[in-house]
Amino acid sequence: MLQSKLFYKTNKNKSANADSVSHDLLIRAGYIDQLMAGVYTFLPLGFKVFKNVEHIIRDHMEQIGGQELLMPVLHPKENWVKTGRIEKEKEILFVVKGNGEKEYVLGPTHEEIVSPLARKIIFSYKDLPLYVFQIQEKFRDELRPKSGLLRTREFAMKDFYSFHANQADLDSYYATVAKAYKNIFSECGIGKITYRTLASGGSFSKYSDEFQMLTEAGEDTVFICKKCKLAINKEIKAENPSCPECKNSDFEEKKSIEVGNIFKMGTRYSLPFELKFTDKDGHDKPVIMGCYGIGLGRLMGAVVEASHDEKGIIWPKTIAPFSVHLLQLDGKPKIQAAAKKIYAQLQKENIEVLYDDRQNKAAGEKFADADLLGIPYRIVVSEKTFAKNSVEFKERGKAAIKLVKINQLSKLF
Repeated sequence: MLQSKLFYKTNKNKSANADSVSHDLLIRAGYIDQLMAGVYTFLPLGFKVFKNVEHIIRDHMEQIGGQELLMPVLHPKENWVKTGRIEKEKEILFVVKGNGEKEYVLGPTHEEIVSPLARKIIFSYKDLPLYVFQIQEKFRDELRPKSGLLRTREFAMKDFYSFHANQADLDSYYATVAKAYKNIFSECGIGKITYRTLASGGSFSKYSDEFQMLTEAGEDTVFICKKCKLAINKEIKAENPSCPECKNSDFEEKKSIEVGNIFKMGTRYSLPFELKFTDKDGHDKPVIMGCYGIGLGRLMGAVVEASHDEKGIIWPKTIAPFSVHLLQLDGKPKIQAAAKKIYAQLQKENIEVLYDDRQNKAAGEKFADADLLGIPYRIVVSEKTFAKNSVEFKERGKAAIKLVKINQLSKLF
């Protein structure tokens, strides 16, 4: 991609309305644009990061047997009346009127849709277990959206639903999903600072699980057992002065951001929709369900909270918009020709490159933009490097700069 053609604009000044580091940096670096409170446009750079996060999540969900589908955003209000959540969740629901005064709910989650859908597929124990997921826009009328992508009114979420014949099967699969979540967060670069955290229970279990990433900018608080390293949230800590796992009472208090959650829902949503199956003995039984969510934008924002410095973002290689940022520091024909040749060669080797070919920008501004954008590797072509048939090579977040022969570049990736 030629940077001169890229649909973005950087800003060296701190964003006036930004209330978190990730909000500030993603706006200033041209990854996102704020339309209004809690609603954002993902610009080309941001959308590339978003799609990389989406790819990682989809890959891991398919590895554990998930089948991807896409359900409607527009829900019949009566489905939400049936589960009682039209009143219980009324503060966050967007309820809209259509022709003839018919009312609809803009989906904040999809239990009310996936349960009656599954009823059309599941009849016998032979149809179970079943796992489906989607990655789709959600709408929640947050009273106080804040921190950029960390708390919004419109957001993309991966919601995964599992259907089981008995509690033991749900328990077993729940552990499988928890392991997949750990792998997702590791691949996104935050695995070492993300804890599976006990939270208040689902419908049929003592606890549910949140995945909390440690950061001083966090809006949540977790308590980590100093003995067994189990994390619990504030609600569980109030109920349990000692660790539920090892009974130790010495905890370390940390600020955190929730980046995912998993619940054992039991029959909470199958019973209202008469989602049943016939067992081996011919008896009808309710299907037991589990639910597993990850917000893609929230995860993207959390990564920036965890991975940045005073100059800008430091993207993990797995989700960065490009692998290489190629900077041309001189407009002379021979330097331009050398940079274009390197650009073409890297593309030929399937290495994604953002080529800063801008002719009207000084070297200092190009370096500042490169640090702000946070692409993992920076390659600089200049009069000085060209004289040595080399380029400057630097990894974002590290101080070391080395000269690399142009014909040796491909060996670095």
